Amino acid sequence: MAAMNFLFKLSTTNPALHSDCTRSVHSHLRSPHILHNSWLGTKVWLHPHPQPCRLRPPVSKLRPLVATVSFSLPTANPERLSSGHKVPNWSSKAIKSFAMGELEARKLKYPNTGTEALLMGVLIEGTSPASKFLRANGITLLQVRDETVKLLGKADLFFFSPEHPPLTEEAQRALDWAVDRKIKSGDGGEITTTHIILGIWSEAESPGHKILSTLGFNAEKAKELEALISNPGFTDD
Repeated sequence: MAAMNFLFKLSTTNPALHSDCTRSVHSHLRSPHILHNSWLGTKVWLHPHPQPCRLRPPVSKLRPLVATVSFSLPTANPERLSSGHKVPNWSSKAIKSFAMGELEARKLKYPNTGTEALLMGVLIEGTSPASKFLRANGITLLQVRDETVKLLGKADLFFFSPEHPPLTEEAQRALDWAVDRKIKSGDGGEITTTHIILGIWSEAESPGHKILSTLGFNAEKAKELEALISNPGFTDD
């Protein structure tokens, strides 16, 4: 009865909508399922295939999010790769480590991404052979972060790092070392996080090298890593 009264009132205000909503309500009344709701003390009429009413407002569609992902890392001298050598690819874990290093530099409010940030990025990624090797030798993210603050100090509280803190010269050379080392190997594989760690170690005056040395990394450990990447088909998996 309430439904029919509703249709009567609706037809007096907008007759054009009367037929659509009438068919919808009648379809519910022809073959309803009745649910007894003891809490409300009412009966709820359900229909197995309800017809939509045109009074229903349209549902807006949300725009899909678009993300831009970089598949390479910056190199200081890209022209040196054009001498007949195939440009090596960075592994996905190396790219993620670089991004995590940038983020760590921003967290510490540093103006640049240095070798210490690259080192922390590898440890934050956490699943690569290089990260596992460092942890197995007692070098953890918390230790590196503490040593970084001891060595470089705390940034100004009111300083805000850029979205992508630019690389220091030492960090850039470390990445270039990784690229050059991979080209010289001639095996055609990817540049890995292990190459990055060895690149950091090659910069003897850099904060990353000093922190590694303080935490027990030495030439013997570097040779172990060098032996890893010398194996044909070595990957970051």
